[in-house]
Amino acid sequence: MSQTASNAGASAPGASLCPRLNVGGQAVIEGVMMRSPNCLAVAVRRANREIVVREQPWKASFPPAVTKLPFVRGALVLIESMRNGYDALRFSAEQFEKDLPEGERTEEGQSGAASRLGVLMSIGLFIALPKLLTYATGQLSGHPLGMADPRFHILAGAFKFGIFVTLISIMRRNSEMLRVFQYHGAEHKAIAAYEAGEELTVANAQRHSTRHARCGTTFLMVVVLVSIAVFAMVLPLILPPNGGLVNVLLSIVISVPLMFPIAGLSYELQRVGARFSEHPLAKLFLLPGYLVQGLSTAEPTDDQVEIALAALRVSLAHESAAKPAPVAAVSEQTFASYATLSTQYGL
Repeated sequence: MSQTASNAGASAPGASLCPRLNVGGQAVIEGVMMRSPNCLAVAVRRANREIVVREQPWKASFPPAVTKLPFVRGALVLIESMRNGYDALRFSAEQFEKDLPEGERTEEGQSGAASRLGVLMSIGLFIALPKLLTYATGQLSGHPLGMADPRFHILAGAFKFGIFVTLISIMRRNSEMLRVFQYHGAEHKAIAAYEAGEELTVANAQRHSTRHARCGTTFLMVVVLVSIAVFAMVLPLILPPNGGLVNVLLSIVISVPLMFPIAGLSYELQRVGARFSEHPLAKLFLLPGYLVQGLSTAEPTDDQVEIALAALRVSLAHESAAKPAPVAAVSEQTFASYATLSTQYGL
């Protein structure tokens, strides 16, 4: 998932070249979501090879004055990205299930329950479990680690990183999830071609890397690093020095709201790193994210790149150098092929 990516050089049908825009995306089930400043589009490949596209107007959920505040906007971007991603994933799941036998389709409403369960599992896996493992490691080694000990937070960060890498590695072994990772790579390639001002063709996109400096995977790695520092500084000030397991449990509760300022700080650091991505220090800073992207992305097929470009074309069709073409409402269209879509949304 690319959060935001500055780019140059594409035009809406009949319009002049666009100014630099912010475009972000996310891989979904057999498809890709792309968001430009005024439009959110999801393109999905059906089993019959048709491309189903849903486009809708996009407007920030928070006032512009707030979304421009440094160290605040990062948490808001995260919230909006999660909301956009969930809606796009639900749409792609609906399209995917249409091609399944009747008995294999899930009941309506299950996706909402799954989403809530996913949030709880994320808190358990990436906040509670690393701290509990760190506490247990200290106890079993005969050298208990308290909240005031920086080694507690470093080790917890290492466990968090290890859990994430292990989870992604296991997911890659599933053929359906591997296809999602391929669409993730296709999304990065499409945005990279757009950033380079190239014509949005499969050949141009395929020349680019599956890795991207603004990827959500890199953002998560930055969050891990920032959380180590923040927890090491803040938790000892709040919790008693010798609280044992009770301290650990309290730290889990406190860490949940702390993730919002951590996300805000991580967002700003990633923006700087992405802006100066060719600088040696920036490359070193982004390296953990790039390494993990080697697991969360995979080389896509040409068909998958077509889907990423389709979503990008549709979202950009509502942007122009003069005046964006408004998206009236949520709408869905079906195209027989990428060539047909390209004719309608020629960029």
